[in-house]
Amino acid sequence: MKTRDQEYRELFMAEALEYYDSMSRHLSELERNPNSGPALNELFRLMHNLKANARAMGFNDLGEVAHHLEALFGLIRDQERAFSGSLIRVVFAGVDVLGNMIRAVGASQPLPDVTGLLANLDRLVRGEEPVLEDEETGDSDEEASRKMELSDLVYIQVKKLDNLLNLVGELVIDRDRIMTLAQEIDNPALLATAQHLFRISDDLQYSVMDARLVGVGVLLNKFPRVVRDVAAAEGKQVELTMSGQDVQIDRNILQIITDALLHLVRNAVSHGLEATDQRRQAGKPAVGQLALSALTERDDVLIQVRDDGQGIDTEAVRRKAVERGLVGARAAAALDEQAVWAFLFEPGFSMAREVTDISGRGVGLDVVKLALDSLGGQLRVESKLGLGTTFTLVLPTSIAVKGALLVEVDERPYAIPLLHTDTVLALHPGQISVVGGVLVTQFHEQTVPLVPLRQLLHDEGDEPLPPATKADLHGPQQVLVVNYNNRRLGLLVDRFMRQQNIVIKPLSKPLDTIDLFGGVTLLGSGQVCLVLDVPALTRLFLNKRP
Repeated sequence: MKTRDQEYRELFMAEALEYYDSMSRHLSELERNPNSGPALNELFRLMHNLKANARAMGFNDLGEVAHHLEALFGLIRDQERAFSGSLIRVVFAGVDVLGNMIRAVGASQPLPDVTGLLANLDRLVRGEEPVLEDEETGDSDEEASRKMELSDLVYIQVKKLDNLLNLVGELVIDRDRIMTLAQEIDNPALLATAQHLFRISDDLQYSVMDARLVGVGVLLNKFPRVVRDVAAAEGKQVELTMSGQDVQIDRNILQIITDALLHLVRNAVSHGLEATDQRRQAGKPAVGQLALSALTERDDVLIQVRDDGQGIDTEAVRRKAVERGLVGARAAAALDEQAVWAFLFEPGFSMAREVTDISGRGVGLDVVKLALDSLGGQLRVESKLGLGTTFTLVLPTSIAVKGALLVEVDERPYAIPLLHTDTVLALHPGQISVVGGVLVTQFHEQTVPLVPLRQLLHDEGDEPLPPATKADLHGPQQVLVVNYNNRRLGLLVDRFMRQQNIVIKPLSKPLDTIDLFGGVTLLGSGQVCLVLDVPALTRLFLNKRP
């Protein structure tokens, strides 16, 4: 199994070799047209990126050569140096040396000595003539052959991987159907073939998913600059620490949460962390602490944004929620902290300036929640007034295959993603009460509302749900407790079927407009199974409860 260092080295090599090929191409173009602005800009960009990547990997000599060439191309671009004469020889030699160094890194060999090249590049930057003895020798056959070697690494467009994973999803669905048929027919030869297909398709599925994984550091490593810029604009001192950059996650998930994480980090610096004077008055160190970390929890990836700032003023948010008519005063008084903080994610509420001033939070939190909902993720909040706040993004490792619990209502199966499920309960009628026309039960010292799933699925119009009674409750009630936005809701179902991984396919038009369903999957029996959208079910219940 590859170590993380090996994986990073391979990623660096793939990118560096692509840079090297592009450099050679743009140099040839520049030789034909010394005033080509696009070629100069691209060469400057390539050198800058290679420099940064090489230094990050600890290949300092390689980074130095790229840095000197970057400086030289900056001067050529600014028309302070001309791409002519001896400068051309040194630049071509420099790019050749870069190629040799990159190949040496790939072969885990010592990097060549670059003292003479760096001295010549220094002379060119200072406007002096270079010493050309080393650059005048031509390539040997071995060196020429080495330049023509092809990398054993390739770049693959993400959309190609998306298409491949989609095809694997189709295969998995048909595989499950074949396995079910083989069991029904009870043919040993067919069953053995089906079991072999099951193993092969499983390996294929996870291989494709693995090819899409990238280290979270690909995103986290962009934040030191963001934090520095926001802190400078706010006149604050902030120390950023990061950990867990090697935690692996699907590249598409990282793409989707980029803006959400940007919102949280900016808010932590701008609103969460106090100004230097405020921190001193509160007895805190002048430098605010911000931590970005990634870790795994079961099958999920957690990305946390933690600050030691002023925290959320829960009582102020509670008052504002009542003022805005989001909750009645009596009901608001009974809400715990988590339920109050959930108001910060309501559209409009979190954007309001008053709430931002009160809570030290807010801007963009509804956007964060929407991004997580689209992935089937969750957002957790922990906060202590005066001590700080932690936002935790709970993300699936992959969005193609999800663990789900299958339940049955009116002899029809439904799939509910495990990410939103808390627990399953079998409740006797005596464990259920009616409060304000809503069925409730006690779970972990919390009052959890209950509602028959069929009622949410079949209810139409904008009228509130009819007041609940216990008249229809006979015998044990099968309850699935789901959790969304720190709100628990118990769904009464006819029976629990099983837990399994499912491949979710999007609903086609016009069914894609039905909020309650996040997609569809096929079971091994060939039966179509709708995938329920827990956030939409929770919102429907909150909007229509008596």
